Amino acid sequence: MKIIGPFRQIVTLANLPLRGKLSDHQLEIIENGGILVDAGKVVETTSYKTLMTRYPDAEKDIIAEDRIAMPAFIDAHTHICFGGNRANDFAMRNAGKSYLEIAERGGGIWSSVQHTRAATEEELLKSTLQRIQFLVGLGITTIEIKSGYGLDVENELKMLRVIKKAQAKTKATLVPTCLAAHLKPRDFEGDNSAYLQYILTEILPAVKAENLAKRVDIFVEKTAFLPEESKDFLTKTKNLGFEITVHADQFTPGSSRIAAEVGARSADHLEATIDDDIAFLAESETAAVALPGASLGLGEKFTPARKILDHNGILAIASDWNPGSAPMGNLITQASILAAYEKLSTAEVLAGITLRAAYALGMQDRGTLAKGYKADFVTFKTDNFQNVLYNQGSMSAAGVYIDGEQV
Repeated sequence: MKIIGPFRQIVTLANLPLRGKLSDHQLEIIENGGILVDAGKVVETTSYKTLMTRYPDAEKDIIAEDRIAMPAFIDAHTHICFGGNRANDFAMRNAGKSYLEIAERGGGIWSSVQHTRAATEEELLKSTLQRIQFLVGLGITTIEIKSGYGLDVENELKMLRVIKKAQAKTKATLVPTCLAAHLKPRDFEGDNSAYLQYILTEILPAVKAENLAKRVDIFVEKTAFLPEESKDFLTKTKNLGFEITVHADQFTPGSSRIAAEVGARSADHLEATIDDDIAFLAESETAAVALPGASLGLGEKFTPARKILDHNGILAIASDWNPGSAPMGNLITQASILAAYEKLSTAEVLAGITLRAAYALGMQDRGTLAKGYKADFVTFKTDNFQNVLYNQGSMSAAGVYIDGEQV
């Protein structure tokens, strides 16, 4: 066993409800606290003096400067395995070009597909690991990573194999998700229904055979897949034994309701969700995942996070880091900005990138510094935990711990 501390403050995020709005008064804050860890798990979080008295023989990891500690962050939606660069997309979009115009000039998702197909596994692994290291440096130790820039058997498997290889080279937890249903590739001979059937009969059996992913995603939108064909695909995918998640309501409403109806683990984006569907989603077991990075990258409105919480929904916040619409990757900056625009409390933001994000991934063993939870946490050189969001991502993590060991 090991005692880590003392910390000026420990924000445990323990005993918080999974749903609905939160007040900062609900946060458990331990002053001059310590964390007792053993075998990668939290044993006890209480005052440092109490731990030193109770466990005199425990190993000591002494923190000799003012720091606060809180659970490590969780990014529940990223696309960080990709080839190429779409800086030109961003420039054209800011110059007033439409999505269709950008696609016609060689940009858009299809551009990333071409670059990712052309990249070798070694090239993809190197760039993916660099992005993982950046996220870990922010205090993010659990990272969902989607495929979706391959769009055929060979290249979807290539991407998922890269994610599996990356897992062997990082202590962070990677959560692979198959997003072969990102859009119908231009070189596929057949309509949307035929392509979705191709995923069901060719891609997903191969994914399962190699144990490359347990989650499947689909982009439901006019430019990708329509609601009814997506609902049928999601139902069949679930019957194959996969957990499902949905890119929902990014530009047009309706698909978040489908996500809830089919029992998706999460509905992500939701910028266009209408009030009736907010209420419907909030009453379900499906988490709502806000992606402020996409709103910033596209100049679009934010997910109605305040309304989701006020309707007692489950709100997580993720970065959507991808080469096109959300190239920033800094979850803390994005969450801080979302808080300012949607009037989210510090407690709501912190829960959204820890315990509620863990729920969105089906990983309720983390996101809280309480007994039995995974000992992943982040520390900052400050005497007040509020400074982390106040500085909007400019305050660097002082220490990042995975399974109780500083990485």
